[in-house]
Amino acid sequence: MISAGPTLSPHSPQTEAIAAVFSVVLWIAAVIFLVVASGVAYCCLRYRARAGTGEPRQLFGSRRLEILWTVIPLVIVSVLFVITVRAMVLIDAPQHGDQVADLIVTGHQWWWDARYPNGAIATGDIHIPVGRRLLVRIESMDVIHDFWAPELARKMDAVPGRPSYIWLEADKPGLYSGACSEFCGAQHAWMRFRVIAQSQTDFDEWLWRETQLPPKPTGAAVEGASLFRTKKCGECHSITGVGAAIKTNAGPDLTHIASREFLGGGIARNTPVALALWLMDPQGAKPGNRMPDTLLSTTERNALLAYLESLK
Repeated sequence: MISAGPTLSPHSPQTEAIAAVFSVVLWIAAVIFLVVASGVAYCCLRYRARAGTGEPRQLFGSRRLEILWTVIPLVIVSVLFVITVRAMVLIDAPQHGDQVADLIVTGHQWWWDARYPNGAIATGDIHIPVGRRLLVRIESMDVIHDFWAPELARKMDAVPGRPSYIWLEADKPGLYSGACSEFCGAQHAWMRFRVIAQSQTDFDEWLWRETQLPPKPTGAAVEGASLFRTKKCGECHSITGVGAAIKTNAGPDLTHIASREFLGGGIARNTPVALALWLMDPQGAKPGNRMPDTLLSTTERNALLAYLESLK
């Protein structure tokens, strides 16, 4: 299962800017807390009631103090405003609907897919080249989701019919966990993804492989390919070279499903047992998902399983 607890160390210029603002705010808040706490402690000790003492002298105003506690907050707010605006300039992508995106990420109930300009489609894992800033278009096919990879990019709502844009970048190779951070239904907790940052060479090789047709089925997979068509699986899922789905938002693309590490938005590893459960009992695999009961016999399940496991 995809980890639920990604580390919060920044690994892109955008998240470094966010972390810098957070650090400044934290230090300012810490200093203010210490000053206020020290003042309260001092007053409790210095002006505590003592036997034989009367009421302390009352002060009804001090222009110097009033100027001081007006100027200091003004300076603090001004500093925070400047560093926040500088961070916003760095992390905010232009929000023009007619611009060409390097990558289109779409949220569904409850999984993510990423579509590349060359036609490649990734489900669950989003591949990016290291050291290159990508303009990513964030969309939703059903309800409001929220795309968030804490180590790489700011949060961005995925609103149906209203695409948004973010910068996505990684400063070193690695796996970076992400999730939907806007409650979107029963399986919101299992709407996770990974950003896989690779060298440009490895990324180009992966991108090329994703555009290739899956191998022709052989053996038991031949019957599974026939069942894929006769059972109308293509109405919800697409496989390159087999035909596009009629309902492109209903189910994930299955072109290279055998090469994926996880299924169902990270809820299970991609094993024959887990995949067979999806075929026979989709609600048992992930309660609430939109895949209907397929009513397959054991023989049909094994044939379809053989076909899907051949799609690499």
